Amino acid sequence: LNPERDFVTFNESRHEWSHGNTVVPIPGNKVLASFRNISTVVVIDKRSGEIEWRMGYETLAQQHDPSLLDNGNILVFDNGTHRQHAAAPTSRVIEVDTESNEIVWEYSDSPPHSFFSSIMSGARRLKNGNTFITEALAGRMFQVTPEGDVVWEYISPHWHQEPGGAWVNTVFRANHYMVEEIPALSQRR
Repeated sequence: LNPERDFVTFNESRHEWSHGNTVVPIPGNKVLASFRNISTVVVIDKRSGEIEWRMGYETLAQQHDPSLLDNGNILVFDNGTHRQHAAAPTSRVIEVDTESNEIVWEYSDSPPHSFFSSIMSGARRLKNGNTFITEALAGRMFQVTPEGDVVWEYISPHWHQEPGGAWVNTVFRANHYMVEEIPALSQRR
């Protein structure tokens, strides 16, 4: 990373330069990494240490939880905090073609500001082609079709008090499991 190219988002605290929030091995002896404070996702070759692929602040805004899809694309929860050329912060989930760096699929809400989590959150593509999304600050987990229709939703009813006194139902991230993926449940069928 280069501090001149990979600069901290304009009004983010300067005490932490990159804020790596995801570092995960992927096939081909590579690593997929996400750096929130510089709004950058990269694929790094473990042998050479070189960045082979990158998407930065021109597209992302303090993202979380990128994952490599079976088709070679990358799915990422784009939090939307401090997005360039946007009047209001909104979140979205995007699928990016790593060959062209084009967004090939996107989920956002209507109106856009009704889907926003400035921190945490995540998204995973399910075997059925739907996408499971965790909107952390709302305590909301939901599943959308490729067309963007919400087909399942759960909002956490579990509230706790943060050190500052606020009551929240935040959910850092959730995983979706089918019955057949849970041995104790699939054996009952």
